[in-house]
Amino acid sequence: MIATTVVGSYPQPGWLVDRERFRGNVVPRIRRPEVWRVAPAQLEEAQDDAVRIAVADMERAGIDVVSDGEQRRESYFNRFATALGGIDPDRPGSAIARLGRPTPVPRVVGPLERVKPVSVSEATFLRSLTDRRIKITVPGPFTLSCLAQDEYYRDPERLAMAYAAAVSAELRELEPIVDWLQLDEPYLQAQPDRARAYGVAAIDRALAGLAKPTCVHLCFGYAFSHALAGSTKSGGYEFLAELERSAATQVSIEAAQPRLDLAVLAGLPSKTIVLGVLDLGDATPETPDTVARRLEAALKHVPAERLVAAPDCGMKYLARDVASAKLGALVAGARLVTT
Repeated sequence: MIATTVVGSYPQPGWLVDRERFRGNVVPRIRRPEVWRVAPAQLEEAQDDAVRIAVADMERAGIDVVSDGEQRRESYFNRFATALGGIDPDRPGSAIARLGRPTPVPRVVGPLERVKPVSVSEATFLRSLTDRRIKITVPGPFTLSCLAQDEYYRDPERLAMAYAAAVSAELRELEPIVDWLQLDEPYLQAQPDRARAYGVAAIDRALAGLAKPTCVHLCFGYAFSHALAGSTKSGGYEFLAELERSAATQVSIEAAQPRLDLAVLAGLPSKTIVLGVLDLGDATPETPDTVARRLEAALKHVPAERLVAAPDCGMKYLARDVASAKLGALVAGARLVTT
């Protein structure tokens, strides 16, 4: 049977975060403490409870490889990016986001260094809640370098490799705890020419020495972001087959909303494909038959043993009942597929 997983995030409860505060900055690159509805003294306890809810929903749906829903994060990016040494925590810089707008980003003023574990306690708590396989996500070094104002290295490739060393230190400490490790690298698609120059080298530096399954997730951005901007998603990846030569064992892509031509999967003959078959721009849950048809279309290009079913991207900006129903359809659809 085709395995199922999530990409990372899951809706955070309304009692935990104020979603309206995300409208002006859907993916904050610097810390945004004002989004939390819970006082700092009670915040960790509240986040623990939110993780319990997210894991229970994933287990109830029957997901094989679960995450903690990234319930402790303001975004997939900023929790790790702002925890590193070499960043000025008080004066952010600026960079152009993928939809063309300037956005506040970490400002690199010294040598980048992982001075403490960032996600290890998250992974340890998740491990205590479930007997299922678990995954943890970390922003990838290429994307980190694209969303920083560099006043120290003054060279994009050197910056990316410095980030890769910091990410590597985090992943090595996470590996004994989790079953899958994922790098979130949406800017491989957003800046493909720069990615071709050194994106794979940075990823390989981050993944060096790891034995457990490793995944690179790349996408066109949250459906919620595109809806707010009035933009549409591209129908194809400008950077994808290049990942065949990377050290990652899995590549996670979105295919449902952009109606991806799945013939591109032939360009990744050695990778497990974590295929997005849930359209997160549509609030109507898929039927199991729809999921099954999307997976069967992929089986024309990749064997079942190298296929995993997933949502297109993180589910952070869906309503919880919609997200739960979509995950239920994901599992039911995967079970309909005969391999």
